[in-house]
Order: sequence, then structure tokens, then C-alpha cells
Amino acid sequence: MVGLCVTVLYEGRLDAMDRARETSRNLALIAERDIERNFELYALSLQAVVDGMDDPAVLSLPPNLRRQMLFDRASTAKYLGSMLVLNASGNIVVDSVGDVPRHGNFSDRRYFTIQRDNPNAGLYISDPFRSRLRGGSPSVALSRRLSHPDGSFAGIVLIAINLEYFRQLFAALSLGPHGAVSLIGRNGIMFMRQPYDLRTIGRDISKASTFRHFRSTPEGSFTDTASIDGVRRLYFFRNFPDLPLMIMVAEAQQDIYAAWRRRAMTIGSLMLAFSLAFVALSFMLGAQLRRRMRAESELQLLARTDGLTGLHNRRTLGEILDQEWRRARRTRSMFSLLFVDIDRFKAYNDTYGHLAGDDALAAVARCIGDNIRRSTDSAARYGGEEFVVVLPDTPPAGAARIAEQIRTAISELAIEHAGSEYGHVTASIGMASWAPEQDGDVAAVIRAADEALYNAKAAGRNRVWPFSPA
Repeated sequence: MVGLCVTVLYEGRLDAMDRARETSRNLALIAERDIERNFELYALSLQAVVDGMDDPAVLSLPPNLRRQMLFDRASTAKYLGSMLVLNASGNIVVDSVGDVPRHGNFSDRRYFTIQRDNPNAGLYISDPFRSRLRGGSPSVALSRRLSHPDGSFAGIVLIAINLEYFRQLFAALSLGPHGAVSLIGRNGIMFMRQPYDLRTIGRDISKASTFRHFRSTPEGSFTDTASIDGVRRLYFFRNFPDLPLMIMVAEAQQDIYAAWRRRAMTIGSLMLAFSLAFVALSFMLGAQLRRRMRAESELQLLARTDGLTGLHNRRTLGEILDQEWRRARRTRSMFSLLFVDIDRFKAYNDTYGHLAGDDALAAVARCIGDNIRRSTDSAARYGGEEFVVVLPDTPPAGAARIAEQIRTAISELAIEHAGSEYGHVTASIGMASWAPEQDGDVAAVIRAADEALYNAKAAGRNRVWPFSPA
């Protein structure tokens, strides 16, 4: 039961990880498509400005009309900082904000020098920077090169995007209390990270172990510890196919397994309680079964034993006689039988009472039991004051010796018996044996032992008398 419970809980843990991996992948795809769509619009707007700056008719227009022709409505987007045209010196010559360009020189910016030094730079996405025109607001720029007819550098067109756009986009993604989502440049520069911390913007993580995974394949999933906050997470990453960016969605393992852990605690506690109850019930049932087996064994023993003397009863004696007789006939071995009778026992009961008579019977039974040593020998109460001793594989001489030992032991008990000519309790013993060459059956042997007992009584009691055929 415990093994099955552990297996189910382990499968549930794996399912929780798989669900988290799939959820992270879906969130990454949603964010990627939103960013790509917006960047595509911004790129088209930049290209429109580049085309307009190459058109003499547009350049000949008054500043207000020229601005309207160059900058479409994309320049009014919520998170768009500004669209500018810079000349070859890096000064603003056309500004989407107004007809009169703002003052500023940006020839030192990377998005400017890249276009100036590389005619084939194309669309360039800069690293995060603090905007000089918007009070240091964190931004990223998209730029394209402007060229003279002879191919020489004429300046750039740029769009500044407020990083608040990425912050709001990532904040809408549900990743749990300790989850994280990041937009990272392929050079390892952090564009945005949720949970948001201004100090992480522009941070270089190219040396982090997680970043090595990001560069190894277009997309994938792995588990690692973040270098920024030390939280172990399940990462899903995806490199943008058309932009030098990658997105990373990470759920903390403690969040992934939170629901599973609560469920596991509940199920585990219930299973533990059930298991302990089952074990306790099993022990109780086992104890009950053992008591029942002992009771049945005792009942079986009582059914086969004389309650007063502790010897076999007459029913068991019949089974023993039948078994030993057949074995003696089969193995052609000697078989002897003793018939023991307490002398003048009725007079003893009349004189001393039945309770004393019972004590005397028990004492005589002990003497009989103490003087039969072999496991195959057995004794039984035949009835009243009579006992039978079965001696398999015993010749007449051996049977006579055991009979004499029993008689002597009973006599030495010295139990007072005023009605006996000996003054104490004695016993007479009749003995009969069967040899393989003889005919007859076990009943004949019993009758012979009984006849020998009668002769012992007639001869004066307190003696052993062997059967002698007439």
C-alpha cells in the first residue's frame, strides 16, 4: 500500500513538472509573438522614414508637413519614446515630437556608431540605455542607416522604445510568487526581468551557467539555480528567429511543487494513518487468531486428555491402541500392555471422601507418567481407578520391569489407606504381551492384561502379574 502510494505521488510530481514546462513554453510563445509583432511595426515605420528621407519631394516640404509624411501614427504608440532622424554628426535634424527638433547629439551611442561604421548593419537593436531626452528613462533603440547617393554615411533613423513596455508585458504573466521571466540580448545583456529590479537592466549574464544553455539550442528546458537571486527554477527559453533576442520563462521549483506538496502531505498523512491502522488491525487480528488457535489446541487437548489425571482419555487410548497394533503387525515387533488398578479404591473413597480420592488418582497418574520414558510409550485412564499403559516394541521382560517400577513408585507414595491390608495406597498390575508369531487382535491383548490384573488381585494385590495362557 505504501509502495503504491509513493508511486502515485512520484507520478504526480513528474506531472507537475511537465505541466509547468508546458505552461512556461506557452507563456514564452505569447510574449515572443507580442514583441515580434510590435518590433515588426517599428521596423516598418523606420523603413518608411528611410524611404522618405531618400525622396527629394518629401525633403522639400515645410517642416510640419515633412514630419507628418515621415512619421506615421506608430510614433504615438503608448510605449514609444520618440522617433528621430540624426545627421552624420549625430545631431537631431527631424523630430517626431515637434516641427522644431530638440537639441541633442548622440554620436557616442552604440546604435549610431554601428550604423556609421557598418553600411550593412540593417536593423540594429541596441542594448538598454538611459534616455537623455526623457529624463533617464530606460530605453532600447531600433536604428537604420541613412546613406547619400554615393553610399556614404548620411545619418540614422531611430525609434526609442520605453522598457516599460516589456515590464508591463511580463507583469501580466502569472508565474507564481518566485517565478521569473526575462528578455535577454544574444550577447548576454539583460533587457528586462520580472520581478523587476532596475539594477538588473543592462546587466551582463553571458558568464552565467544558465546563459550557456540559452546559446546551445534554439529552444529548450532545463533546471538550474539563478545567478541573480539564487532561486532554483525550471527554465524554458526560446531564441527569437528574426531578432537578436531570447526570452526566458522560469518557474521556481517551490512554486511548481507547492500544490503537489500539499496534496502529497494530505495523501501521505491519510495513507500513513491507514497503514498504521491496517498494521494495528493486523496485529490485533493476529493476536486474536493466536488466542483462538491456543483455545482450539487446548480444547483439542482436553478432548484427548483426562481432566483429572492429565493422561490420555479412553477415546484417545482407542486411537493409540489401533495405531500401535497395526504398526506392530506391520513391522512384526513385540507389543506389551499394562493394566493398572488401584487396590480397594472404593473403600478409600468411602473412608476419605471423593476429593481425597481424586488427589490419589492424580498422584498415581503422575507415578505412571514418570516411569514411561520413551516417546512411543503412552498411558491412559481407562475408567475409574483403572489405567492402561501401552508399550510398543517392548518384550515381556521390559514390560515387567516398567510395571514393577510403576508399582513401587505408587507404593512409595505412602498415601494412607486404612481400608488396605498394606495401610497405604497400592496398585495391582496385569501385564500381557503379543509376539509376531501369535494370532489374535488387540482386544485379545486387552482381555489378557485384564485377566492378569484379576489374578494379581486374587493373589493378594500390590503386585505385577504377567498373563499366562492356560
